Amino acid sequence: MTLVDQLVNWACLRIDERVFRPGVRMPSIRALAQERGISRFTVVEAYDRLVAQGYLESRRGSGFYVRARPALPVQAQSVLPDNRNIDVVWLLRSMHHTVSPERGPGLGYLPPSWLDGDLLSGALRSLGRQNGAQLLGNGTPQGFLPLRQQLQLHLAELEIGAQPEQIVMTSGVTQALDFILRLHVQPGDTVLVGDPSWFVMFGRIVAQGARAIGVPYTLEGPDMTALEALVQAHRPKLLILNSILHNPTGTSLSAARAFQILRLAEQYDFLVVEDDIYCDLCPPGLAVTRLASLDQLKRVFYLGSYSKSLASNLRTGFIACAPEQAKTIADHKMLIGSPTPEINERLLYRVLTEGHYRKHTERLRTRLDTVRDKAHRALERIGIRALVAPPAGMFLWVDTGVDTNVLAAAGHEDGFLLAPGSLFSPTQAPSTWMRFNVACSGENPAVLDFLARQIERAA
Repeated sequence: MTLVDQLVNWACLRIDERVFRPGVRMPSIRALAQERGISRFTVVEAYDRLVAQGYLESRRGSGFYVRARPALPVQAQSVLPDNRNIDVVWLLRSMHHTVSPERGPGLGYLPPSWLDGDLLSGALRSLGRQNGAQLLGNGTPQGFLPLRQQLQLHLAELEIGAQPEQIVMTSGVTQALDFILRLHVQPGDTVLVGDPSWFVMFGRIVAQGARAIGVPYTLEGPDMTALEALVQAHRPKLLILNSILHNPTGTSLSAARAFQILRLAEQYDFLVVEDDIYCDLCPPGLAVTRLASLDQLKRVFYLGSYSKSLASNLRTGFIACAPEQAKTIADHKMLIGSPTPEINERLLYRVLTEGHYRKHTERLRTRLDTVRDKAHRALERIGIRALVAPPAGMFLWVDTGVDTNVLAAAGHEDGFLLAPGSLFSPTQAPSTWMRFNVACSGENPAVLDFLARQIERAA
């Protein structure tokens, strides 16, 4: 963008987020030009554009002032948080709207610059050369059969035996979890989740009228003493876990812990949902244990997706489970809507079968290894310690020593997106911990400088 474009975008963002409120006088042309090291003509042109777009009004002899604008629709607003109203909706809105990856250690995905657009565009061109009539059908409830056959091969590499009829395609892991909750959880039921764990599912559980109860997490997975006590007390319907590269801690289940979980599930008759969305960020040689490989889909629902490794808007995921469960889910999928878009599934099938996807994920893992170590050391230098130095993945779970709700609010004012620890607990209690995405901000000194200043100020 030109300097004028950059200045206009900077001002619009601050005004939309109400950092610059209606009636506030903008910096003078001379002051802003000096501060930014640009010419006064650039500032004048930017201010004139902002006046034309309705953001500013010019008062002769006085300067430029922020103009009161009609309220935005609720779904488009970006509300400035404070340490009382940090919430999941705010974080999700900010992830999708306001923050560039290099200023977003709280983001939950890889930067677009890391991903391979040519991989997708090549698959799209290949798909476009097919007979167009093949793209006009309704699709099937379980999803595109050749893709499910390809996923069967993928699961076999993970030592999970699944026939194509045991795999149901979904619009991402979130929809997969929705299907399972709708079919197996009733109002008043209990669902156990990790504490900390992926925050989006808390709202999904509550929407079913159920209770989400957190199980304390250790470096090897759930604390088994606490888990057994909670199972005995609440008799849950489901236990939901990230088994590999757990979000947010980056840890993975040990083999012993996986066996213990399955033993409890059988003893107390509850089902286990294994979310393995970070599967392809885990090196093939890393010693990890998946619950589905031990259970062979008798009691475990195994969820996967390619949104983290290909593109966040490629909403194509899947559930692998017992045959009778898969049939029930496919029937339910038809009742609440229609088959998932087969064009997306055909596109994913092309990506997975044209031979370049494995090298792409190898490059991602190598790059993550480089920035993860650097970010870990840099955070330690400013007094932020990580729970563990994970051997793979994009997240560090770090203790800042201060209330990260306050950090997140301060970061919002300065244009940074942080993910405070309170969001990752079903209790939403204030926390000194936060999730740090090494891919988005691990090499940005501005993020580290901001954190160092805020921590020093709090001390």
